[in-house]
Amino acid sequence: MLKEFKNFIMRGNVLDLAVAVVIGGAFGKIVTSFVNDILMPPIGLLLGGVDFSNLFINLSGGEYASLAEAQAAGAATINYGVFINTLLDFLIIAFAIFLVVRAVNRLQAAQQEEKTPPPAPTTKTCPYCFTEIPIQATRCPHCTSQLEV
Repeated sequence: MLKEFKNFIMRGNVLDLAVAVVIGGAFGKIVTSFVNDILMPPIGLLLGGVDFSNLFINLSGGEYASLAEAQAAGAATINYGVFINTLLDFLIIAFAIFLVVRAVNRLQAAQQEEKTPPPAPTTKTCPYCFTEIPIQATRCPHCTSQLEV
């Protein structure tokens, strides 16, 4: 059983998936930082100094100046600003993955074209009248010349 488990773990797909999860997690942190620290502050400034991470609806009825203050007090809140940030994170990650998959598909298509041999010719040129004729023809239908096979 231990040997089977080792074979399972060492298969290429499992290792590829593990690497993808680790890199994806790191990439997610980078994108989250990009959205929260670089993208959202200028957008908030353009919208009148709004900090999206502090946009929330208080369901408990109390007054709180920030989301952190409401959460510290244990108030029930709907954190739609955090949701907007998360949605932007997702869109950026999805677009980046789209670009990577698109590039990989193009590379695979190029490799496939290199591997595919050219199709066998189906026509030949008559040496007398230079007309395209079927490759199996023994006589040219245009000039009626006898052709060598």
